[in-house]
Amino acid sequence: MQAPLKPITNTEKKWALKLPPKRSHEYQHSRGYVRQSLSELWEIPALNIPLNAPPGKSPELIKGWGYISISHCCDALLIGWSPQRIGVDLERVDRMFNPEKLVKRYFSKQEVKELNDLNSEDLRCAALQNWVSKEAAIKWQRKSLATNISKWNFSKDSNLMVHQSLGYKIGLHRVQLDSWYMAVAYDQNIHLHAPLICLN
Repeated sequence: MQAPLKPITNTEKKWALKLPPKRSHEYQHSRGYVRQSLSELWEIPALNIPLNAPPGKSPELIKGWGYISISHCCDALLIGWSPQRIGVDLERVDRMFNPEKLVKRYFSKQEVKELNDLNSEDLRCAALQNWVSKEAAIKWQRKSLATNISKWNFSKDSNLMVHQSLGYKIGLHRVQLDSWYMAVAYDQNIHLHAPLICLN
């Protein structure tokens, strides 16, 4: 997150000017590096990438260019791209929060039951991993966090994320890499064994 900003479009600059300073920097940083990453992938100028990514909205590429998903924390940016719909999320492994409060408010009864016997530190880690998985699924879904966070559950038996109300079943890849937990949600018909992760 301390890396220098990369070029973004004039429209993106105008959107950034309307945001608070910290949020504006995060916005410019993420959009600039999405453009640079896809520019290297496709070998075309970064500003020619057909990206529509206004603040607060899921980033979109025009039809035929695949799907993009973005997540960032205090010191890292995760960019996910796939020919099929994708959702990604990451958090620092050492992020501190009240796991009991989080689980009680946002997790399903089944999840609460599964986590009930864990000690404080194990509960924090498990709750954080589950939260990252849920956020990745919601980004795949392209819907509201508030109305869907308790609906998505990870099935250990099938290794799928399941939406309790809508019946969606999607693939999920979870990994701890250095200081971060990451999750990648994807259409289960892709049969993804493991995503390709590139560090910069």
